[in-house]
Amino acid sequence: MTVKIAKTGKALRNFLLLGILTLSACTSDNGVMVAKPDGFSKPAAREVISAAFNYITERYIDVIAPEDFTLEGLRGLGAIDPEFTIEQGPDVITLKIGGDVIERISLPRNGDTTAWTELVVNVSVAARSKSEELRFASPEKIYESILDGILSHLDIYSRYAGMKEATRNREKRDGFGGIGIRYKIVGQHPKITFVMPGTPALRAGLKANDTIISIDGVPTTGLLRNAFGDTLHGAVKSHVRLRIQRPNESESRQYDIERSLIFIPTISSAVQNDIVYLKISSFNQRTAHDVLDKMKKANRKIGTNLKGVILDMRGNPGGLLKQSIRVADLFLAQGKISQTGGRHPDSVQYYEAGGRDIANGKPIVVLVDGMSASAAEVTAAALQDRGRAIIVGTSSFGKGTIQTVLRLPNDGEMTLTWSRLIAPSGYIIHELGVFPTICTAGATGDGDAMFKNIPAQRIRTSAVLEAWHRIGFEEKKARQDLRSFCPPERRNKATDTKIARRLIENKALYTRMLNLTASSAAALE
Repeated sequence: MTVKIAKTGKALRNFLLLGILTLSACTSDNGVMVAKPDGFSKPAAREVISAAFNYITERYIDVIAPEDFTLEGLRGLGAIDPEFTIEQGPDVITLKIGGDVIERISLPRNGDTTAWTELVVNVSVAARSKSEELRFASPEKIYESILDGILSHLDIYSRYAGMKEATRNREKRDGFGGIGIRYKIVGQHPKITFVMPGTPALRAGLKANDTIISIDGVPTTGLLRNAFGDTLHGAVKSHVRLRIQRPNESESRQYDIERSLIFIPTISSAVQNDIVYLKISSFNQRTAHDVLDKMKKANRKIGTNLKGVILDMRGNPGGLLKQSIRVADLFLAQGKISQTGGRHPDSVQYYEAGGRDIANGKPIVVLVDGMSASAAEVTAAALQDRGRAIIVGTSSFGKGTIQTVLRLPNDGEMTLTWSRLIAPSGYIIHELGVFPTICTAGATGDGDAMFKNIPAQRIRTSAVLEAWHRIGFEEKKARQDLRSFCPPERRNKATDTKIARRLIENKALYTRMLNLTASSAAALE
């Protein structure tokens, strides 16, 4: 049944809306259907909002007081009920629903974080008392609308994730208890598409194309992808029982599998003509470990015949800063890797290389593009500035801020910008990015013509690199103008990989281009 609400008076609108909500949010009590608004606890709300406000005022990269952002958060309640509005006066705010005044509340004195927290809680309670949409919204929806309103007002990288989303985020970063499969829903059941190496699923004997027909005795028929994933995950060392239907077999199989800590793979590798190719898709807790593992295996296989390494970070959105530092450290013998600077004392960090180079001084080429961001830019800038690698591709994304992830009392998390990334040579990466030694913006074909033209571009490249390292953070237009010398693009072209391979095989040209990069950075140290 479809119910349409025409333009009506406020009282009739709320009556009709309440009737619809009663049909969709109710419980049976002796045969009587009763509307059940989601419970909203003032103490719980106060605890969540207070934690968020304290984090923002203490740790955000710029000085900001609660009076600067609180009302933006409260206006976020309009995302739940568009008729809820706030009018701000010098000393009071007026709350309205559809133009009708529901309450006037005095504003706290500036800088009083506790009082501004209490304002948020009181406004939420007042608004819920008059708005059916807000009354039936879950506490999580209320937190989300308020914190989204605040954080989007600060910058585009600060954000809020509720408990479910935050749990998925933590699993991506820190691993999760699972069995190590990828799957998709085919028809009515999950079907395994990939079994990860070294995982419980592989050891148990699961295979791609196996269909999972039940989990712990419960049929998987009709389960949505996320619901199945939540069921498959569990505590490390706990057990899960799967019943599998294998293609071309009449009888199903049962497997009892012990969960272990699973990390989503971020590294793929290949060896061709004694050159190691490493694709790094993002940075999680296992990335540096897997890079080291891939390089050890390659060194055992190739030995002294190793020609060089290609690190492909095109499309890499970043991830964990310390993992990007460790990846750079794997290829550096000494010197600065990066530094960070912000307002909070803990945001000021210096990172130095630990004295090993797993490539044994062999050539390294790093591939980047306009979607290589954040942690990927840290690794690229470190290897370039230290004269350890040549960068091929386009200007990178230019996300040079660091976000700290802060857990809230409701098990959600707030990602808050708190410092800036500084390359070894001293330039600030934010809104500038990393400039490639060899620009492939707009390049197509097999790269032969571009490769032949590399020596002729050295003078312009040298001038841009020098300006890139000297430009001030406040010179916004000049920074954008520099980026136009090699515009950021999303590239997944074989052209870039071919140029990287040919550079590694042409030792004389590689050395000349490497010296060009190193001298530009060294001039500022």
